[in-house]
Formats: sequence, structure tokens, C-alpha cells
Amino acid sequence: ENLGLRAKAALKSDNPDFTEGLVTASLIFCIGAMAIVGSFDEGIRGDATVLYTKSSLDGFASVALAATFGSGVLFSFVPVLLYQGGLTIFAGMFQQHFTPLLIAQLTATGGLLIMGIGLTLLDIKRINLSNLLPSLLVVVLLTLIFG
Repeated sequence: ENLGLRAKAALKSDNPDFTEGLVTASLIFCIGAMAIVGSFDEGIRGDATVLYTKSSLDGFASVALAATFGSGVLFSFVPVLLYQGGLTIFAGMFQQHFTPLLIAQLTATGGLLIMGIGLTLLDIKRINLSNLLPSLLVVVLLTLIFG
């Protein structure tokens, strides 16, 4: 959120929802199972099909989000690029260590985080999902230890 506020100040945006749009769009686009599995598919097998499909879906979602939150949604490409690019590079470097079990565990964790996004967007419960992102690293460690 602090980086979003800095970007808003640097761009001299007067949109009151700029930061919320940037953070919400970034979380929606980064946390999904397709982001994780797609990045790993690209890094491990060189198959970007899931990422192409995800980008099409994200494009349609971004139109709706931009109508609600404004221009902050546009700048969500930066965290998405860093996140998915980092996962792809990581998967490529450590491809021999990724088993189907580990990929399934990461996908399940991403699904739970998506549920948190839904609860927040529906105003049922405000969940600070950025604090839960380390769970993706924890699930890798637990799967490697106990899997």
C-alpha cells in the first residue's frame, strides 16, 4: 500500500481509489492458482499456455476493476510482472525439485487466498491478504519436509 501511495504521489493522481485499485488488482492477478501453475509450467516445461489464458481473463477483469477503482489498476502490471516473472525464473532454476504434490499444495494455498479476496470484495470481512502471501513459501517448506 505504501508503494501504491508513492506511485500515486509520483503520478500526481487525484483518484482517491488509486492505491486500493492497484493493491486489489495486484492481489487478484497474483494470488490465483493460474498465476502459480502458469508460471511453474512456463519455468519447468516452457509451456506458456496457462499464462496466455490467465492474461486474457485478467484483461477482462481489469476492465471491470478499472471502472470501479480507476487508473490504479493499470499500474498493477508491475507487481504482476515481478511476481510471475520471479516464479517463472525460480521454477526454471529449481525445476528438478517441483513434484506434482508440491504444485498441488501451492495451488490449494492460492485458492484459499482467493477466497480471502472474495470475502474482502464482498465486504464480509476485511482480510489483509498481503500479510498472508508468505504462506506460499511456508507451504513449499512444509511440503518438502513432510511430503
